[in-house]
Amino acid sequence: MAHTPVNHPLRPIYRIVGFVTGAYLVAFGLIGFIATSGEPFSGPGGQALGQGSNLLWSIIVLAVGGIVLLGTAIGRNLDVRIDQFLGWGLLVLGSFSLCVLRTDEVNFFGFTMSTVIATYLAGLLLITVSLYSKSAPQSKAGAPRQVREGRTA
Repeated sequence: MAHTPVNHPLRPIYRIVGFVTGAYLVAFGLIGFIATSGEPFSGPGGQALGQGSNLLWSIIVLAVGGIVLLGTAIGRNLDVRIDQFLGWGLLVLGSFSLCVLRTDEVNFFGFTMSTVIATYLAGLLLITVSLYSKSAPQSKAGAPRQVREGRTA
C-alpha cells in the first residue's frame, strides 16, 4: 500500500497550487525570454522578475511551466507524475546551480542566489502537490484514515 494519500480532501487546492506554480514558471520564462533575447544564449545574462536568467534558462523554464500547466489541465494522475518528476528536476538544477554560482564558465544558466531560491521553492511546491493530488475511484481508494484507526470522525 502506498503511503501517499488518495483522494485527499484538499486535492482541489493542491491542484490550484500546481497550476499557479506552472503559471509562474511560464510568466518567468516569457519575461526572461523577452528580457534576454539580445544577449548570449548561455552564461551570465540579464534579470527577469528580480532573478538572474539567460536565454537558455528562460526556454527551459518556459517548457517546464508549460508541461506543468498541461499536466494539470489533463489531470488523471498524469499531473502527479509530471509534478513529481519536474519538481525533483528543479531541485537538482537548483543544487547544481548553487554549486557553480560564483563561476562564470560553468554557470551557463546565469543563476543568481535569488534564482536558486525561486527554483528550490518551485520544485518543493511541485513535489508537495504531487504527494497530495492523487485520485482514484472511491471503490479502490480504501477507507479513510479515521475509519482505519477505529475513529468515527
